[in-house]
Amino acid sequence: MTSATTPAPSPHSSPPLPASVRRGYGLGSVATGSFGTVPGLLLLPYLTDRLGVPAAAAGVIVFAPKAWDVVLNPVAGRISDRSTHPDGRRRPFLIRAGLLLAAAFALLFLGPTSPQWLAAGWVAVAYLACATAYSFFQVPYVAMPAEITDDYDERTRLMTWRVAILALAILVSGGASPAIRDALGPDWGYRAVGFFVAALIALGAWAAWRGTRSARVVTGVATSATFGDQLRIIRSDRPFRLLLTTFVLQALATGAMLAGVDYVARWIIGTPLSATLLFVCFVAPALVVTPLWQRFGTARDKKTGYVIASVLLGGGALALVLLRSLPEAAVYACVAVVGIGYAGAQMFPLAMLADVASRTAEARTRVGLYTGVWTAGETLGLALGPAAYAGVLALGGYESSGAGWVAVQGDRTLTAIALGFSLVPAVLVAVSLLALRTFTLAPPSAGSMYLRGPGAARIHRPEGGSSSGSRTRSSTGTTDDEIDDEDER
Repeated sequence: MTSATTPAPSPHSSPPLPASVRRGYGLGSVATGSFGTVPGLLLLPYLTDRLGVPAAAAGVIVFAPKAWDVVLNPVAGRISDRSTHPDGRRRPFLIRAGLLLAAAFALLFLGPTSPQWLAAGWVAVAYLACATAYSFFQVPYVAMPAEITDDYDERTRLMTWRVAILALAILVSGGASPAIRDALGPDWGYRAVGFFVAALIALGAWAAWRGTRSARVVTGVATSATFGDQLRIIRSDRPFRLLLTTFVLQALATGAMLAGVDYVARWIIGTPLSATLLFVCFVAPALVVTPLWQRFGTARDKKTGYVIASVLLGGGALALVLLRSLPEAAVYACVAVVGIGYAGAQMFPLAMLADVASRTAEARTRVGLYTGVWTAGETLGLALGPAAYAGVLALGGYESSGAGWVAVQGDRTLTAIALGFSLVPAVLVAVSLLALRTFTLAPPSAGSMYLRGPGAARIHRPEGGSSSGSRTRSSTGTTDDEIDDEDER
């Protein structure tokens, strides 16, 4: 049994979403961007260089709570799918889980610094609490686009707002957090970062909850399929599986680069505020190019845009293999290319996920479970990224520092710092393209949820506007029946 079934009837395109809903939904990325960025950027250095935890053990502490989310996220999706709250099955989770996440993050850097086992244990427990709350915020949040609009291109516009605000959130949280830490020193700097990011998370959660109050409300749908059956259906969904594989590998690459920023800034570039400048170069281009990616996706198609964005993401990382010999300005330029690719590699797959998860009436009964599996994969990738980078550091012989003393790194270690930031992400992105190149999905057609505005030449509707008894053929010559067969394979 697969999720590729007869498309659900939807004879009319959804009206455009109000700008207030687009903005409100996008503001949720302040929470996801802040939590997704700062731990990947500063938690590993906090463990190795502030608490003196060995690099391998620190990698486990960073990874373990995220591994818990891999199990929890599908459960959170299933719970939200079945919610019958009068405000909808997704929106109430935003405010409740978002505020719990903010409180847990404020505690993350407030623990003791000695003895080492107690300090490390505090971080592990607090980060586990953060990961649990984040699961119940992120999964319903990612599920919402598939339900608040049926329009194929409107989802891309919605993702444009989300990714643009995500870029701004990453810029503010990722750029300011190292500066705050450095300005206040190790004793109070990390604690101040905890409160700063907690405030951003709370603001983003409240804004998303408030801003989407006028969006379409969808309540839970009863289904006879068990949780295990639903998971097996999703696992057999080939388009979803390929898209998820691509995204997870790229999340792993991004996680490795995020983890390496502080090490590259400190040990290779070595100039004041270099960590902040790296982050600005990574994120600031996305504020400009995200609307351009959206226009490209509307004029061409989402998959082509995703491929081009991925090539830029991997190509920029590959150029940084020469990091130790490049002029500082060239390093920042390469990171900016990575940022341009990253913007598209966030926007396109998220819009494509909504298309995949809502393409039939049956699939729409488990949108939350789709996004639960999706975010579990993303979480796994982002968690394995810092763990993989920590492994590269360990192989390179990285010496951890502690309170009051700073270790000296050898030439072999500096090479490991550079390669973990460049070659490892580039290889991961290259492998991800192998999955993306085989991804196919039925284009928008009559009776499907993929409705486009007038003038989209590649969409052919049968006479009378009904899909009953007809086979719609795309501009590539693929019929709906053939795509169903492709899903089953």
